[in-house]
Amino acid sequence: MLAIWIVSLACMPLHFEVNGNTAIMTGDLRRNAPQKVARLIENYPELEWIELLDCPGSLDDQAALKASRLVRRAGLNTRVPANGVIASGAVDFFIAGTKREVIEGGKVGVHAWSDGRKEGSDYPKTHSAHQLYLTYYKDMGIGSDFYWFTLNSADSNNLHWMSREELLEYALLTTNESK
Repeated sequence: MLAIWIVSLACMPLHFEVNGNTAIMTGDLRRNAPQKVARLIENYPELEWIELLDCPGSLDDQAALKASRLVRRAGLNTRVPANGVIASGAVDFFIAGTKREVIEGGKVGVHAWSDGRKEGSDYPKTHSAHQLYLTYYKDMGIGSDFYWFTLNSADSNNLHWMSREELLEYALLTTNESK
């Protein structure tokens, strides 16, 4: 049997739809992401989970990481549902969850970043260009080996879909429900 994945990953504004203690997230992380996440946290104090449904990445890495840090500070959990697809900067957002789960069937795509001239993997490991992400991953309790894995998994124009084994190896999953 041949399985075909239809993946949206189209550019769309960040949106949250709240249902009980869960906010369903779609869209990409843009300059206004920190403000949207701050409003979400303020307006829904009972919120426990952010479920990333269709999240292609970020158009502003600085803003995406700032929004992600708000999620961690609020102690929120993150989940990719069975029909969820996240990639690029949305994976960094997912990592901000205090508890993190990817339900069987959920897709997590990573790749190298680019500054428009060079791929992240083209810079020496000691270059300061890596520090933003290395600091973020350290603050989130994720080892630097995950960062180097993302740089070497696919170039900035492609995606590597992480296997269940890779999600476990790099400690992206924290709960038993991530099956």
